[in-house]
Amino acid sequence: MILVVDIGNSNVVIGGVEGEKILFEARLRTDATKTSDEYCIDLKSILDIYGAYRETVEGSIIASVVPQVLNTMQTAVMKLTGKKALVVGPGLKTGLNIAIDNPSQTGADLVVGCVAALREHKAPMIVIDMGTATTMVVLDKNGALIGGSISPGVKISMDALTGGTALLPGLQLDQPKKAIGRNTTDCMRSGIMLGAACMLDGMIDRMEEELGYKTKVIVTGGIAKFVVPMCRKEMIYDKDLLIKGLAILYRENKRS
Repeated sequence: MILVVDIGNSNVVIGGVEGEKILFEARLRTDATKTSDEYCIDLKSILDIYGAYRETVEGSIIASVVPQVLNTMQTAVMKLTGKKALVVGPGLKTGLNIAIDNPSQTGADLVVGCVAALREHKAPMIVIDMGTATTMVVLDKNGALIGGSISPGVKISMDALTGGTALLPGLQLDQPKKAIGRNTTDCMRSGIMLGAACMLDGMIDRMEEELGYKTKVIVTGGIAKFVVPMCRKEMIYDKDLLIKGLAILYRENKRS
């Protein structure tokens, strides 16, 4: 079994992969104050919950956008498995042609998502990850990563709206019934959720216009399953995209 770890700004996603099969997926809250021992206990508990044994872990790979947690997690994985984890970053072979101004600035999660998308779909593509931030990455007809966009995620928008206004209530991120809300909660739900869907539709239109051709759109991220059904553009939702990408990178680098 391969242990894969994706450290995001809000959550740490942990998966177990055997061949092409995802055995389990779990989430922890990203916490920069935790020690390696605490993360090690978390990882051990997750393996126990899903009936996996640490002795069956042949290796591991980590992608992180939170540098202060990366080293802690590396140590935790070493304590748990006795093996050093691969890390998505300089020195790891990805096979991805990154054609932007400064390739080193490309987030590890974006690379992982693109690797998985290219394995299962044909370019050109737009790969969207709806997490703390909503990232859109463009892969041209040759499969090169040529750029994209970053915008505040849905939860950030909601927290900013409810936290900065005294009279607006908190709300659950449910799909709005109509664009025209008839009360404060419905108006907020329309603006945040339907607004996110319209943003994706509009950005895809503009990106395709700049490219000069249509693209396939792949979407992942926790909030995406609520937003994608409201979009007018055809999109493929893949909740396991990053886990698949990490497993692919592990196998390719171990093989080489």
